[in-house]
Amino acid sequence: MYAADLHCDTISALYYRRKRGGREALRSSHLNVSLDKMQQGGYVLQNFAIFTDIQKEENPYLVAKEQIALFQEEMRRNSDKIRQAKTAEEIRKNREEGLLSAILTLEEGEILEGSLEKLEEFYDEGVRMMTLTWNYENSLAKKSGLTEKGIAFLQRMEALGILPDVSHLPDGCFSDVCRFSRGPLVASHSNARALCGHRRNLTDAMIRNIAERGGVIGVNYYGLFLEEPGRSGKSVSRVERIAEHILHMMQVGGVACVGLGSDFDGFCGESELEDCAKLPLLEARLQKKGLREAEIEAVFSGNVLRLYQNVF
Repeated sequence: MYAADLHCDTISALYYRRKRGGREALRSSHLNVSLDKMQQGGYVLQNFAIFTDIQKEENPYLVAKEQIALFQEEMRRNSDKIRQAKTAEEIRKNREEGLLSAILTLEEGEILEGSLEKLEEFYDEGVRMMTLTWNYENSLAKKSGLTEKGIAFLQRMEALGILPDVSHLPDGCFSDVCRFSRGPLVASHSNARALCGHRRNLTDAMIRNIAERGGVIGVNYYGLFLEEPGRSGKSVSRVERIAEHILHMMQVGGVACVGLGSDFDGFCGESELEDCAKLPLLEARLQKKGLREAEIEAVFSGNVLRLYQNVF
């Protein structure tokens, strides 16, 4: 079973580890995602997020550019295994040549400093998906909704072919994105609020809205978004619970709206899926729950690849 993951923080993790003197690389490392582990897990595509905390960095834009440079360096070093893709056609060609594909995404729109020119610059670098905000209000999005600048960004993103990513958006902003956008939406790493009440998760109405637009929701493996912490207060990521969120989303929005959005290298806590090489455990659990092979294939990669074919 091939896999296409909508979100990981591996490039940011590599960047900050190297800033602290580490020497880990994308090919083989102790991180959740490496090229060796991706091949073991049956991957065809991984979305790599560019992320930095805008309240901790003096110049988030510069940090993001440095992370993109690191990404490009890793692509050059590992061109025998993986290549960046900017179009669906490039994904197809990479797959035919037995290569993995890497898609750049941006997590935190304020990195662009409110500049549409910088948005186009990042598009040219290959960014094909973006969250308007992370965990803070910014010039694009407030708790109550999008700003005028945020609406302008949203519309320019769609014109360019950058998918709006609604993960991390407050509920009011989600409504505005639906109001002011026309194309498909993605929630790259979000779960079902009906199964876990965390504000980062999606209501059933949101799931249906994304499904009706032909979008995809990447189910997040973070234990805190899968179920309420037990008495110990610790979050545990269980394969059974990931499968339950997948099944719920399928029941609410249909098979075509569900994908994988691991959030690997972006969360902490105990996890049965320790890294991306363990993905066959989820496949086996979904089989045990009665999903047909075609349904699992759609969730693991088919829905994402279809979406990308339609958008870029």
